[in-house]
Amino acid sequence: MVRFLDIEDMVGIGKMQEKFSIINKTRVRIPILPFLTIKNKILGKDYSLSIAFVDKKTSRKINQTYRNKNKATNILSFTLSKKVGEIVMCPSIIKIEAKDSTKNFGKNYAKLFGFLIIHGMLHLKGMKHGSKMEKEEKKYLSHTKIFE
Repeated sequence: MVRFLDIEDMVGIGKMQEKFSIINKTRVRIPILPFLTIKNKILGKDYSLSIAFVDKKTSRKINQTYRNKNKATNILSFTLSKKVGEIVMCPSIIKIEAKDSTKNFGKNYAKLFGFLIIHGMLHLKGMKHGSKMEKEEKKYLSHTKIFE
């Protein structure tokens, strides 16, 4: 059974501990995933990462501002410096995509969420879409037991 983070679970998580923070600006339940472990494996312990969960309106605004696309999106990754980045996710969009077989890669909500976290972190590492990135996604998914 997949557990979810509620807003109450986020108290204290928003503080930058171990160069990592999470903030949930939504009321959508977030799957409990090993975010810090995944971050450390992909980006390293010295990488400072913040993850923000936002609503559709905010996602659309950020996507419009930085990518000139006037629509909400599931995930955006921003490299701020060589060792600092931010991921912005829209759980509402991910929930919708998890129900759409053309967009969910055969994954339920929790697994799609985890896949997208890995995907976003690989972008922060400098990877572009393609076979090399897909190979890395599979590698990290296979090392994370929650996705089995």
